[in-house]
Amino acid sequence: MGARAVQVFVGNPRGWKLTDGDARQDALFVEGCAERSVPAFIHTPFLVNVGSPTEATVEQSIASIAHNLRRGAELGCAGVVVHAGSAVGEDRYEAALRQLRERLLPVLDGLPAGSPRLLVEPTAGGGKALAATVEDLGPYFAALEDHPLLGVCFDTCHAWAAGHDLAAPGGMTATLDALEATVGPGRLGLVHANDSLDGCGSKRDRHTTIGEGSIGVAPFAELLAHPSMAGVSVVVETPSEKDGSPYGGHAADIKLLNSLIGDPVEFDGA
Repeated sequence: MGARAVQVFVGNPRGWKLTDGDARQDALFVEGCAERSVPAFIHTPFLVNVGSPTEATVEQSIASIAHNLRRGAELGCAGVVVHAGSAVGEDRYEAALRQLRERLLPVLDGLPAGSPRLLVEPTAGGGKALAATVEDLGPYFAALEDHPLLGVCFDTCHAWAAGHDLAAPGGMTATLDALEATVGPGRLGLVHANDSLDGCGSKRDRHTTIGEGSIGVAPFAELLAHPSMAGVSVVVETPSEKDGSPYGGHAADIKLLNSLIGDPVEFDGA
C-alpha cells in the first residue's frame, strides 16, 4: 500500500472482551514497526462511551480504555484513539462531563511516564455528542484538566458531518486553527483522512474514497500544508475494495495524499 504508519485494534472493535494478545505476535509487530520506522496507533472499541448514563457501560468503557493504553505501551504505540462519546439523554451534558472527570481522569493520572497519549476523536455530531465540533473539545479537555497525556485525533469526515465546512476556501485551515486555539499547540496527535458520502452538517459518519465524496481533494492539500500537521501521522479509513484488490483503495488514497505535498508524510490504510 505504500503505508508508513499503522492503526490497529487489539481486540474485537465491536465487543467488550479484553484480550492479552500473543507475546510472539507482539514482538514481531514491535520489531517490524521499529525496522521500518512505522509509528503505530490503537483504536479503542466503538462501544466505549464514558459519558453513558448506564453504569455497566461506563465500567466497561473505563476498563477498555485502560486495557488499550496498557497494550499500547506494550506495543510501543504513539497513541490510543477513543471516540469522545455521548451524554445519550436530554439534559445530561454537564453530568456526563463530571462523569468524565471522575472516571477517566484517574486513569490518565495513573499512567506511567512514557505511556501513549489518549487521543480524543470528536464524533460526527449525532446522539448528544460530548464533542463533535473542534470547539466542543474545550469543555472536554477542561473536564480532564488538560492532562498532559491527552491529545486529539482529527477525523475529516466527522468534522465535516459536525458542520465544519472544510470544502470552503480556507475552511480546513480555519478548522485546524480553531482546533489549536481550543486545546493548545501540540495536541494534534493523529488525523483520520476520510472523504464523506454526505453533506456538511449531516451528522452522518459515512466514509468514502478521497476525492469521490462531498469534501473533495483540495481540502486535503490544505490539511497537509497546515503548520499543526508537522510530524503528525495520517491514516485513511476509506473503503479498501477499489480496483479489485483488498488494499487497492487504501493504496490509491495514500498515493493521492502523497501527491498533494512536497515531502511525503506518514499514511496508513486502516
